[in-house]
Amino acid sequence: MSQPASSQPAAPFGRLVRRDVELMAGRPGEWLMPLAFFLLVAILLPFAIGPDPELLARLAPGILWVGALLASLMPVSTLFALDAADGTIDQLMVRGIATETLAAARMLALWAGFGLPLLFSAPIAAVMLNLDMALIGRLMAGLAAGALGLSALAVVAASVTLGARGGGGLVALLVIPLAIPMLLFGSSPAEPGALGLCIASALMLAAIAPFAAGMAIRAGRA
Repeated sequence: MSQPASSQPAAPFGRLVRRDVELMAGRPGEWLMPLAFFLLVAILLPFAIGPDPELLARLAPGILWVGALLASLMPVSTLFALDAADGTIDQLMVRGIATETLAAARMLALWAGFGLPLLFSAPIAAVMLNLDMALIGRLMAGLAAGALGLSALAVVAASVTLGARGGGGLVALLVIPLAIPMLLFGSSPAEPGALGLCIASALMLAAIAPFAAGMAIRAGRA
């Protein structure tokens, strides 16, 4: 029996997300390296700032958000490059799967592969930075949404720089300015309304990213 028409569009998308998650799980370096980098930022920056616990507590949210942003840039070079090299993207396009669908699936898979390890390690890093326990919950909520926003920006950057030589500098130019609103609101968990604005910024990026990335992928494969 054939599936209802309403469920057919969701089936390829679900398979793409599952495939991407399984590929990330099979390549531990893609999620272990960003996680290790994030923890190293939390561990090493206090040595440069100094041992003052009050200063560390005040700077802790900003340190963790900057660490998350920099860590999210690490998987960009491989997000689409491997699929482009072996022809997977071309095969999916021939089968009628929209590049927007591919980009959205890759964004959610990256959120799972990058965001979940980040959320597990963030409380440890927050404690090391002497962050007030009352703010950890709000910081975690912001990082949960922020990881989705950072994944969205990483997907856009990867699609725009697909096939470009020396794309590393371009990635930074693309991602960092667009992440500023999330960084500002996310690094101020104690401010009224900051968490809501952080989540709204992340959701807006997640809504726009598949369309921007899809257009960039089509342009790059034309």
